[in-house]
Amino acid sequence: MVEHTIKAFDEEINRLRGLVAEMGGRVETALEEAMTALVERDYEKAQRVIAGDQQVDALEAEVEKLVIQTLALRAPMANDLRDVVAALKIVGVVERIGDYAKNIAKRVPQLGDHPMVEPISLLPSMAQVAGEMVGDALNAFGSRDAALAEAVVARDHVVDSFYNSIFRTLVTYMMENPKTISECAHLLFIAKNIERIGDHATNMAEMVYYAATGHYLPERDRGTDTES
Repeated sequence: MVEHTIKAFDEEINRLRGLVAEMGGRVETALEEAMTALVERDYEKAQRVIAGDQQVDALEAEVEKLVIQTLALRAPMANDLRDVVAALKIVGVVERIGDYAKNIAKRVPQLGDHPMVEPISLLPSMAQVAGEMVGDALNAFGSRDAALAEAVVARDHVVDSFYNSIFRTLVTYMMENPKTISECAHLLFIAKNIERIGDHATNMAEMVYYAATGHYLPERDRGTDTES
C-alpha cells in the first residue's frame, strides 16, 4: 500500500477498510446463522439475525459519513479516489446482502413445523458458496487483490447452477404433491435470496477489480434466469 504525506489520510483509508471489513463480517455471520436457523428451525436464532441487521445499517451510515468527510477534506485522486468511491458503493451492496440474510431468517417461523422436503439439503451448500464469494470479495477489497476479485466473478455460475437445480426440483415437488406448495414456495424464496447474494458478491468483486486496476472486467454472461 502507498503511504501518503498526510498521515491522517492513511488513517482514514485504513478506517474505511476496517469498517467495511467489520460490516462484511457481520453479514457473513448473519447468512450462516440464518441458514442454521432454517435447517434447525431455530426461531430464537432467526430472531437474532433479524435484530442484528440494525448494526449493519449503523455501520453503513458510519462509512458514508467517513467517505463524505474524506472526499471533502482530502480531495483524493486516481487510485485513492477509486478506493474511497468503491468503499461507498460496496457498503451499499453489503447492506443489501444483510437484508437478504434477514429475509431468509424471517421465513423460518413461517415454515413452522412443516416436514422438510429433500431440496432443503441443497440450500446450505448453495449459501456456503455465496458466503465464501462475499468473504473473498471483501478480502479482495481489503488487499486490493484484482486476481481474487476476478476469481469471485468466475464462481457466480456455481450459485446460479444451484439455484436452477433447486428451482426445478421444488417445482416438481409442488406438482407431484400439492400439500408441499406452501413450504416449497418459502424455500424458493430463500433460494432466490441466496442467488441474489451471489450476484451482489460478484458486483462487489467487479467494483474491487476496477478500484485496483482502473479497468473494467469484460461483460460477463449472466446465464439464463429459470424464473423467466
